[in-house]
Parts: sequence; structure tokens; C-alpha cells
Amino acid sequence: MDLTYPPDAEEFRGEVRSWLEDNLPEGWFDDGFEQTPEERKAFNREWTAKLHEGKWLCASWPEEYGGRGLPTMHAVVLAEEFHHAGAPMRADFFGDTLVGPTILQWGTEEQKQEFIPKIQSGEISWCQGFSEPDAGSDLAGLKTKAELDGDEWVINGQKIWTTQAGFADYIFVLARTDPDAPKHKGISYLLCPMKQPGIEVRPIKQIDASAEFYEVFFTDARCPKDNVVGGVNGGWKVAMTTLGFERGTSATTGYRRFEKELEGITAMAKANGKAEDPRIRQGLADAWSKVQIMKVNGLRSLSSVLTGSKDLGVATLGATNKMFWSEYHRDVMELAMEIAGMGGQILTGNLAEEESVPGYGARKTNEEYPASVLQSAFFFSRSETIWGGTAQIQRNIVGERVLGLPKEPRPG
Repeated sequence: MDLTYPPDAEEFRGEVRSWLEDNLPEGWFDDGFEQTPEERKAFNREWTAKLHEGKWLCASWPEEYGGRGLPTMHAVVLAEEFHHAGAPMRADFFGDTLVGPTILQWGTEEQKQEFIPKIQSGEISWCQGFSEPDAGSDLAGLKTKAELDGDEWVINGQKIWTTQAGFADYIFVLARTDPDAPKHKGISYLLCPMKQPGIEVRPIKQIDASAEFYEVFFTDARCPKDNVVGGVNGGWKVAMTTLGFERGTSATTGYRRFEKELEGITAMAKANGKAEDPRIRQGLADAWSKVQIMKVNGLRSLSSVLTGSKDLGVATLGATNKMFWSEYHRDVMELAMEIAGMGGQILTGNLAEEESVPGYGARKTNEEYPASVLQSAFFFSRSETIWGGTAQIQRNIVGERVLGLPKEPRPG
């Protein structure tokens, strides 16, 4: 595994670093830098425009579609430098990381011209309509249906755990368009407008009174006929492509949020004396080891991409990655709450301004339940082993499809 970066990538690193230094607010890199709520709001408004103007958003996309056409190594360097600077890199995760690349790979030229510029500029925001009450990990069991009526698809059904549905402009939704086909077939991938009478959105209130997730109900909702990506009944392969884009250039940065979080947890243990407990020290050492495993696995995956290797071991990493980090985070947040002790039960969230929760992002503290950043991260970690495929189902998939073990007996 070659861990050296080629000279052109290092040269590009200098370009990115210089741009960040010139465009981030004065004092950004100084210790103790803070922004008032008003300054932060102004920064968030202006930053996306700067990223778009500098072509840093979606920089790996082809130049003819507004990107820079960055090769993989340059895209990795870009992600590393933004992460190192603590600078936001995305306008809309669901737009520029999931559906945008999917449209570039599977969409028609008309779809690319319609949606790609608006995704890059941040003009439209997206949510993902995959999971249903009875079709989460078993996504192919979805029941939402779409029937063609003239120039429009008429959609009926329900989606659940839909992040951003409360304000998204579009939803990329999986719907069954051929009820007689086998369950992995007969599914289409539709780009459906959210702002219409046929769509009802209900927030799902969580234990800390926040509502990150939503239910989405389709009752004769309308979607243009031409907004099918990958062809009618070709949605399964398109959906798998979308899910694959969640990995990408995070190979050398994905572990770092866990590393930084663990540093804070370790500092808390040292400050309150819990680090003197051998059991706590063992838990922290175990967590550190797992973060290092994530780092090395990311580098292995990146090397495989760069060399075109067909290593089965690396392929297995892709299948187990989500299971590994989500279970790690659940366990380490339980450890963090134990280290915090009784003080961890006190609601100390900052009501005056937004705070950043690892894995979740910026969030405004809820007045009903003013949870601290630590408490919110603990609550959120409980969901991470569920969304995107439960850890239990992931084990079945790895066992049956990767390791070739006998399939579980099916009822009937």
C-alpha cells in the first residue's frame, strides 16, 4: 500500500490551502476563534456562493457540467484540506454527494441540464425517499407505487426516516412501477417535486424533542414523466449507485470526526479523574484502536481505487464499513456518558446559538429539551446502527453475499 501522494496532488494541496486562507473569515485559524450567531448566519449564506464561484463544490464532476474534473487523488486532497481547515465543503449532502453524481452517471442529457446547475449553485435542496415502514434494510420490499397518467407519474405510498423532507425542494424516490415483476425489478427512480398538494410531510419527534427525520405521505402526488433516472423499471441499479456514492473521497477523512470526538472524551476522563479507572482506560484504548482501524481501512480502500485492484478483502471492507463505524460510535458514546457521570444527565445545551453535533452537523438547541452536544451525539448514535441498513441485516448480507455462507431459512 503506497501512502505517498504524487507531486501534482501536493501542488494542488497548496492551491486549495491558499484559497481557504484567502477566503475564510479573518482569524478563522486562530485558537479560540468564535463567531456571533449573526456572523455565523452571514458566513453560511456567503460561503456556498464562494464555493460555487471557485468551483470547489462538486469539483470532481466533469468540467462540461460545472466541475473541475478532478482525478481521485486530487479530490481526496481537497476533502483533506477542507476537513483540516474545519471549513464546510457541501451545499447540500443529498444533492451534491448522492443524487447529483447519480444523475451524471444514469441521467439523460435533459436531466443533467435541468438539475446539475441548480444542485451546484445550491438553488434546490433534496431529500432521499428510500425507506418505508416495512422496507428499510430490505429496501426491495418497498410498496410505494407510481402509475403513468399521460405525461405524469401518479405516486401513492409512504416513506419514513426522511432527512430534510421538511424543507427540501425535491425528493429522489423509489417507487414500484411494475407490480408483477420480481421485487428487485419493477422499481423506478423518480425525481419528484416536494412542494405540491399530493405530498404531506410530518416530523418525527425524537427523545431530545428534535425532529431531524420526517414521514412523507404521497397521495396522488405528481411527477413529470421524464423525471425517471436510469429508465422505467431500472431503479434498483440506480439506487445502488446512489448508496455507493456515500463512501467516495471520505476514505482519508471519514475517521477524523471520530478521532477528534475521542480526543474530547479522553480529555474529559482525564479532567474528572475517570481516567484512573482501569476499565475506563481499557475502553478508551479499545476506542482508539478502532479509530486507527478505520484510518487504515480507508487508506486500503483508496489504494484499491487508485490501482484498480479487485482485492476481495477490500471489497469486504466496503460491505462492513458502515456496520463497523456505527457500532463503534454507539459504544463509544455509551462510554462517554459513563465518563460524564451524573453531570452527563444535566441539560446544558446552548439556547443562544447553533452547536455542531458529530455526525449530525449544526443544530439549534431545542427549548423543550436543551440537550448538550454530548447528549445529542449520544442520542444520535443510537440511530446510526439503524439508518442505511441495520447492523443485523448488514451481517446477513456480508455472510450470504460476500462470504458465501448458507442463506437463512425463509418462512413457508
